[in-house]
Amino acid sequence: MTSGWAGEALLAGIVLLGSSVQWLTGMGFALVAVPALVLLLGPAEGVVLANCACGAISVVGLASGWRQVRPGAMVPLCAAAACTVPAGAWMTRRLPEPVLLLTMGGLVSAAVLLVMRGARVPALRGTKGAVAAGAVGGFMNSAAGVGGPPVSLYAVNAGWTVREFVPNAQFYVVVVNVFSVAANGVPQLSGPRWVAVVAAMVTGGLIGRVLAARTSERGARLLVLSLALAGGVITAGKGMWGL
Repeated sequence: MTSGWAGEALLAGIVLLGSSVQWLTGMGFALVAVPALVLLLGPAEGVVLANCACGAISVVGLASGWRQVRPGAMVPLCAAAACTVPAGAWMTRRLPEPVLLLTMGGLVSAAVLLVMRGARVPALRGTKGAVAAGAVGGFMNSAAGVGGPPVSLYAVNAGWTVREFVPNAQFYVVVVNVFSVAANGVPQLSGPRWVAVVAAMVTGGLIGRVLAARTSERGARLLVLSLALAGGVITAGKGMWGL
């Protein structure tokens, strides 16, 4: 774990990048930031910091889009996630760090590849699909800090547009991260590191809003998924090296 001003600067850079991507695409903080946060802070602290930051950013984003949330889809998604969050939190506390790194990296990489392919899965349709996606997303969110890909796959199979997906995804992220923080606790960071995180979140939000007006949706999505895949592979590689 990097310490001192270098560690704070690196932490701020990771959070700034994740926040910029979140505001640019409507989601993506966890995909981009979690692998790097896990490598910097360790699996437990990296995941809970991602849970806190991603939830806070989504609350702000949801303020202008909450009227577009679909309760019929969100209730089974969120209820299923609430049931599996404790299992993910338990796994994070019990497994050795190399195994956790390998698991997290593998989960992120697999999820990104599925989203890139736009996988069509008949089981991810209707209420049963919402329950399945929510359950997997809740487990992944508390265990690896990345709960969005299963919901993305559900949205693809439900035929949602991007405009429909973003506010509903933000609502899900807020709810599942509340459960995850309740299960995992809050990160134990020093005062200067908290200051760096908050400042980076605000700055990243401003940068993301500016870039959103100048970047195509397809280009932004490809950037997020490429960064996430690279981070997942690196994290899995470090886990394998430590075994």
